[in-house]
Amino acid sequence: GEVTNAKTLAMHIVKNRKNAALKTMENFKAMLHPVVMGNPHKYLAQVFQALRIEVNDELGTLKTLLHQIPAVLKEGGRCAIISFHSLEDRVVKNSFKEAGKEKEKDNPFHTDTQAKIFRLVTKKPITASAAEIKINPRSRSAKLRVAEKIKESRE
Repeated sequence: GEVTNAKTLAMHIVKNRKNAALKTMENFKAMLHPVVMGNPHKYLAQVFQALRIEVNDELGTLKTLLHQIPAVLKEGGRCAIISFHSLEDRVVKNSFKEAGKEKEKDNPFHTDTQAKIFRLVTKKPITASAAEIKINPRSRSAKLRVAEKIKESRE
């Protein structure tokens, strides 16, 4: 995740999980208390988010989805992805950016290039307006990126 002192936190958990029974969230939070930096609520939210992302392999699943999109999307079809934190957004942004570039083929004996797969519809992510955030505070972290398939990929 993006926890401020992630390395210290990880070492603290590994060291202390042998000594303390971590059977409840309250036990876990109490064990983390010595390494919490800044606002405890925000810090613990980041810790639990990082654990959820890892346990569910959310970034791996997102990468798999992004890799499969060119094969299932028709020419002219659009792919819209909403991300809710910067780790997800970085994966989506980089995937769309790579698919939007011409690439040289791996074979050094061929001089042709592989055509672009996507055209970025949104160069910058679309975010919620202040009015929308006021109505729906959860929308504050949402970022929408859109890409359009421009050519059949040659794989």
